[in-house]
Formats: sequence, C-alpha cells, structure tokens
Amino acid sequence: MSLHDDAVLVLKRYEDQPELRDLYLEHLAAHPDGVYKPCTAGHVTGSALVVDPEGRRVLLTLHRKLGMWLQMGGHCEPGDATLAGAALREAVEESGIASGLTLLAGGPVRLDRHPIPAPCNWHLDVQYAALAPAGSVAEISEESLDLRWFPYAEVAAVADTSVVRLLEATLTRLGDTAGR
Repeated sequence: MSLHDDAVLVLKRYEDQPELRDLYLEHLAAHPDGVYKPCTAGHVTGSALVVDPEGRRVLLTLHRKLGMWLQMGGHCEPGDATLAGAALREAVEESGIASGLTLLAGGPVRLDRHPIPAPCNWHLDVQYAALAPAGSVAEISEESLDLRWFPYAEVAAVADTSVVRLLEATLTRLGDTAGR
C-alpha cells in the first residue's frame, strides 16, 4: 500500500471535522502526489503534539522559519509507509526523544488546513498526539530555535489557536477534563 493510499484510508476512518476531511479526500483524489511537498496545489503533512500526561505538559518547538511555538511535524518523505509513521518520525526528529514516543490510540486527533508561501498554497496537516515516556529529555534539533515543555495551562499564552485546539482535542481523547 502506498503512503497516498494509507492517507486516504486514515481520512476515511476519521469521523470528526467532516467538511475538512472531505476537502482532504478531494485533494488526494485529484492529486496522486498530494502527500508530498512538490505538489504545488497543497500537500498533506503529519504532525504530533508531544504530551507528558503524568507531568501535565506538552513539548513545543519554536519553529526556525516561522518563529512560532508549534507541535512537532512536517512533510511526508518517500520512505514513509504510513501517515502515522510520518507524524511519529517528525516527532522523534524534532523532539530529540529517541525512544519511547508512542502515538495516542485512535488515529488522528485533528485536521488543520493552513496557508503557506508560494509555490505551494496549503498544508493539509493531519495531527496526532504522541505520548512521551516519563522522564523524557528533549534535545533541540536544527529545525528549531528552541524546544520547551509547557504546562497545559500555559499553551494558550504562547501558541496559536491551532495548537490550542490540538491540545484540547488531545486532552479530550485522553479523558483529561481537568487539564482545561
């Protein structure tokens, strides 16, 4: 199965955000290369919010190009077999947590479509949550200006609404109503 086929299956199983999900599926139907960066009509990306439920905190990266605190994530690569695998690979690479990260069960947590500079127009981000093992130590990568753990309550003060919504959806999936 190709990464494109996997992305279609993942999105067909995703029950939330039906209008946005359908837009992603239409994009993939029209663009066989729609999971890769060269697709200038937009491309699917995979990201993961790294969460330490025990410490009630999330790991955010200060993105080198955008200067914003974001979840880990980025472009799918030819070696990626699955969308979940791409999101987890990005989380490992950008967090520096070499072992023990696991994706939260249940597939993607959210979808987020956002504009990007030309020549491409859109990132169609499929957002997961990755659970960090207790005592995880993060190491900054060359893609980040900084990397920092934030308590749940501080995320809204440093990150944009997309990250806040991702955290809220992750806490809902975790059954953590006290985190909000």
